[in-house]
Amino acid sequence: MENPRRSIRGYLPEPVPRNTIEDVLRTARAAPSGANLQPGRFHVLTGKPLADLCSALLDASESGRPQVEEYSYFPKPMPPHLKVRQRDAGYALYTALGINRRDLEGRRHQFARNYRFFDAPVGIVVTIERQMGKGCFMDLGMALYGLIAAATDRGLSTCGIGALANHGDVVAECLRLAENELVVCGVALGYADPDHPANATRTSRLQLEDYTAFYGFEDPAPRRPEPQS
Repeated sequence: MENPRRSIRGYLPEPVPRNTIEDVLRTARAAPSGANLQPGRFHVLTGKPLADLCSALLDASESGRPQVEEYSYFPKPMPPHLKVRQRDAGYALYTALGINRRDLEGRRHQFARNYRFFDAPVGIVVTIERQMGKGCFMDLGMALYGLIAAATDRGLSTCGIGALANHGDVVAECLRLAENELVVCGVALGYADPDHPANATRTSRLQLEDYTAFYGFEDPAPRRPEPQS
């Protein structure tokens, strides 16, 4: 059965009621966390505050302003087997949009849509306290997936936006964040536009046997995932 959760990059202008968003965030906060620290904060924007943030991010991106990198999102260097997945995901998106590999301007324009939250009516900025350990990022990730799953259950769509951290300092200035708040990512939230070509994108998922090992089960035969080089 197809997983109903997909990254949506085209939205209808229909607003999302605040009480619906609050319900979604309460579900997200129910995620487990070590020592019940409940790390992370969600800054929810719509209307003019969202437009102002998007404008500041686009200005920063288009001016060539140096990016900040306060945490490493991807492995460096990217291992070959992961690079293949990254390229396949990009190819799927650009194919759906009709952007060929030599269309550098088209690719740049599409990437800039990250900083517009893909024109969703709601943008969420996710932060975490700087002193939190790596395990707290894992806990925040569980809360994020709780948010995404709860939104999906309510007929909403989402897209995570890791690129937001590229200009975390701009976000911090716009939202007047506390000094100890680190910008982790953004989340676009709204109702999917069924006619937007980006929403035709489909990415593959690993097969169960590629990432799972079973022990003590009789059938099927135990099999360990192949080691990655």
